[in-house]
Amino acid sequence: MSENLTVAVVGATGAVGREMLKTLHDRAFPAARVRAFASARSAGSRVPFGDDELVVEELKEDSFAGIDLALFSAGGSTSEKFAPLAAAAGCVVVDNSSAWRMDPRCPLVVPEVNPDALDAHAGIIANPNCSTIQMVVALKPIHDAAGIRRVVVSTYQAVSGTGQKGIEELERQVRDLFNGRDPENKVYPYRIAFNALPHIDVFLENDYTKEEMKMVNETVKILDDPSVKVTATCVRVPVFFCHAEAVNVETAKKMTPKEARILLSQAPGVRVFDNPRELLYPMPADCIGEDPVFVGRIREDETVDNGLNMWIVADNVRKGAALNAVQIAEELVRRGLVRVPDRTVFTA
Repeated sequence: MSENLTVAVVGATGAVGREMLKTLHDRAFPAARVRAFASARSAGSRVPFGDDELVVEELKEDSFAGIDLALFSAGGSTSEKFAPLAAAAGCVVVDNSSAWRMDPRCPLVVPEVNPDALDAHAGIIANPNCSTIQMVVALKPIHDAAGIRRVVVSTYQAVSGTGQKGIEELERQVRDLFNGRDPENKVYPYRIAFNALPHIDVFLENDYTKEEMKMVNETVKILDDPSVKVTATCVRVPVFFCHAEAVNVETAKKMTPKEARILLSQAPGVRVFDNPRELLYPMPADCIGEDPVFVGRIREDETVDNGLNMWIVADNVRKGAALNAVQIAEELVRRGLVRVPDRTVFTA
């Protein structure tokens, strides 16, 4: 069936949508046809696909007839409206927004961590938050081996997490500052250039931000273990691409840093880059366009009996969004699940 698949990318003109198209092509995803969709404003424009281009089509309610699989990266409101329409038309959706992540009907999947969750899909599969994805790829082998009790994470998140508008705001503000002009804030509440904002998404009643609670709730759902306690502080930093995270893990069983390095070096999707004496550790500038989750600065937390500290870096547009979505699509093909089951609960 896979060689006859028709695949759509919804939100194809955005940064993640374009990366999805690039990833589909680069990984030779087995599709007979790939189509690009966006809003009416972008209809008729062209987006790259390998050495060719695709004409962008307007996303409409009847767009999914004849489409087998759709990768969505067009925002929550678009996903809320169109993903059920796609599922009702027989199209399996992999959605990159936050709209469906905590919906109990929708698997929340990182293929290196919980691919079996796909078996119960009902037509819509959620792609986790970018900062959650890279963290759980590194946490999963540790959790399996030693049992994670608690995670404390502080993130250093690139402006590309806000999309093209975040990239442009940082570029514009840097130019303004170097030319003696007062920078204007349009995307972020304060200047992002040469600054750090401990504020990603909206603040909630508990004084955490929505981004921080995404990491808490999504980690528990992906690991399928409510006993794992997570607390997060999410910070936007003036870096264009790649999120970094300082992660402290407390485990039920003792795991030494050496054991963790060996374990992680053998884990799928992870690359250990850790030699303090040679000043080797992952940095955002070195991870752009790379597929793996990079882990370094692995060391014992000497304040608790069973504690480890790690530094985790990954390309947020690639592994944190587009690549993970395409890997989900590949796993669906591998498992013969590229169809909406009769039991689907999503209706037009």
